[in-house]
Amino acid sequence: MVICAAGTGNPYFTTDTAAALRASELKCEAILKATKVDGVYDKDPRKFPDAVRYDTVTYMETLEKRLGVMDATAISLARDNRLPIIVFNLFEQGNIRRVIKGETVGTIVEGGN
Repeated sequence: MVICAAGTGNPYFTTDTAAALRASELKCEAILKATKVDGVYDKDPRKFPDAVRYDTVTYMETLEKRLGVMDATAISLARDNRLPIIVFNLFEQGNIRRVIKGETVGTIVEGGN
């Protein structure tokens, strides 16, 4: 497991884009996106109690539906390099270990090239 922190130091490039870039350069198997929620939803689950969580979603659905997983450049880099993005809740104890062990946690963004 490799943990990369910080950005690229270039203007207009977010930390999401830096993560996708570095993961591509390092030939990582996946990007782990730890957040405040337990996956990707069709709308903000903190504001809308009827929000629906995706178990899996494609890169294109993420972009087309503007699901807010990462910025469009980061999603495109992940798609072009076939890097799955695993979105999970950082604050649920044991989640990092569970994701690394390959257990189903959160949402996987992949496929649909």
